[in-house]
Amino acid sequence: MLRVTNLSVYYDAIQAVKEVSFHAGPGEIVTLIGANGAGKTTILHTISGLIRPRQGSIHFDGRDITSLRADRIPGLGLVQVPEGRRVFSRMSVAENLEMGAYSRKDDWKGDYEHVLELLPRLRERRSQIAGTLSGGEQQMLAIGRALMSRPRMLLLDEPSMGLSPLLVGEVFRLIRDINNEGMTILLVEQNARIALTLASRAYVLETGKIIMEGDASELIDKEEVKKAYLGGS
Repeated sequence: MLRVTNLSVYYDAIQAVKEVSFHAGPGEIVTLIGANGAGKTTILHTISGLIRPRQGSIHFDGRDITSLRADRIPGLGLVQVPEGRRVFSRMSVAENLEMGAYSRKDDWKGDYEHVLELLPRLRERRSQIAGTLSGGEQQMLAIGRALMSRPRMLLLDEPSMGLSPLLVGEVFRLIRDINNEGMTILLVEQNARIALTLASRAYVLETGKIIMEGDASELIDKEEVKKAYLGGS
């Protein structure tokens, strides 16, 4: 469904991503793990059209989207949930969800009900101002807002950032539930243990390069991964 080939991205003279190639098939959860500064978020922003690559190509569902404008990409069914959640803090939960459907011409009320079924906590708080929600609730709202556009693939950027362990568990249960419904997910996550537990395949990034790839269940047992990312010895 998504294929990234020989992607190189620069910030002025600094190369942030170095000839990176990876893919995600329909229904998969694929994760990119790595330390801060490894290039994970830059890759997501490039896929989303927010950054232009200097080299390489990005194909989604067989279509070359490398040079497509950022505002055109969600309409293809590829939607990013940004790091830091970025909900509309002065709007209600219901209004935030409705904003996710702003570009749709069809009837989205059924999707609204489905999102509230997936996220019963948001149903209880649908009239509440989004900025007064907890961090975990805001993360769920950001995911729910993305689902309102009826995507075929989600790009999730650090969904566990700043959350307590209990809320991390809730957010990742939501991600699993969405995937079980058939959603393809590209997950960027610093919490390597939970990412590798959830994903089917994984790529390990270091200073802008992929240094390791494979089945997530195999990578989680590799000594190099344990030492660098899982706190193992």
